[in-house]
Amino acid sequence: MPFDLHPRLRTPAATLAGAVLLAGTLAACGSGGPSRAQTLEVWTYQDASTHIQAEAVERFNENSDVQLELVEIPGANYQERMRTAMGTPNAPDIFFNWGSGSISDFVQQDMLVDLTDTLAETDELRDAFVPTVLAAAEIDGGVYGVPMRGVQPVILFHNTELFEQVGAEPPTTWEEMEELIELFQEEGVTPVALGGADAWTSLMWLEYLLDRIGGAEVWQQIESGDTEAWGDPAVVAGAQTALDLIEDGAFGSTFLSNAYTNDGVSTYFAQGRAAMHLMGSWEYGSQLANAEEFARERLGYGTFPVFTDGAGEASTIVGNPNNYWSVNSELEGERLDAALEFLKHTTDDTYLSALVANGDIPGTVGVDDRLDDHPDPEFARFQYDLITEASAFTQSWDQALPNRAATEMMNAVDDLFSGGLTAQEFADTLRGVS
Repeated sequence: MPFDLHPRLRTPAATLAGAVLLAGTLAACGSGGPSRAQTLEVWTYQDASTHIQAEAVERFNENSDVQLELVEIPGANYQERMRTAMGTPNAPDIFFNWGSGSISDFVQQDMLVDLTDTLAETDELRDAFVPTVLAAAEIDGGVYGVPMRGVQPVILFHNTELFEQVGAEPPTTWEEMEELIELFQEEGVTPVALGGADAWTSLMWLEYLLDRIGGAEVWQQIESGDTEAWGDPAVVAGAQTALDLIEDGAFGSTFLSNAYTNDGVSTYFAQGRAAMHLMGSWEYGSQLANAEEFARERLGYGTFPVFTDGAGEASTIVGNPNNYWSVNSELEGERLDAALEFLKHTTDDTYLSALVANGDIPGTVGVDDRLDDHPDPEFARFQYDLITEASAFTQSWDQALPNRAATEMMNAVDDLFSGGLTAQEFADTLRGVS
């Protein structure tokens, strides 16, 4: 399969088979191999992209006295294992994460190396990353991660054949979206596919609605710790708009029992039973793997519509800016030097080419020429333009917030979409959550 499906933080994901794997040179157990002092343990999320990190580790080990051990952890266990290990002798030396909320507690406890000076003083890293992508690793004035995988914006996909049949174009304004919802209902087609059984799919709607109604600044206030900003009128308006969509039948009548994680909603969409689907860029790869004809001939994509009287801009996006390598602050001497040296591999030609060939869009600047080697150059350029031209890139809320706050927020999202909360109650519930 040419595209990688990137599971999201704190969401159900298929548990990949197999126990924890080790790649690279393992620490010796009386075998004459390198000692713990001569090795660094590198943790990564185990999925279809892991081979790229494994190959980078192998290349690094060929020329380094300090050797790396790559530990691949099945996705369903990754976050829990990372949080349990940090601050103990079992903590990784370098580890994969989602930036922002996934590491903010570690930053507060001085567990991570501030990479600000490293990025500024290292030729391979200086000005190498798209600023809105690097921003998710910036916490309290420092930089605590280096982008190491692909960028995953949330995109409004559509079935081009269905749109042609009704003589319509993809929506660019909310008024056009409302007209399309009514039009497709008249045609007996569900306007929008939604896997409401997985609350994070519903969250994508709230993320874009808040952005388009109130502007990116409202979420930036919340993310910075101003929990009273949950009471902003734009939060209530966005939540009410979501409720209006439900009442108007935009998602159909069974969306709460539909799940994304078993490919049910994607299949429903590919079969022509829904006209649109708001999902991360990995949806393209999912469709290519499971419904190739649909993906190549009828799958369209575009940006989320704007509100005529809203404060948001069409150029702002939401989603997953990237995944990141962070470095344990317990490292020192040649082991710390080796860890920082390894970070340079995220921008070398071999690594970037491997990401693009895998279907990823690197979070680095100046990769335009590489996109011709992407499995679908046209889709790749669409994404890269979104990313590089974005005036703001809002990280998915469940990843941007600290763990406890994210859990409370996701519970509220679930309650809102299932009818347990009004829009005002949703905002009131989250005020003070941090």
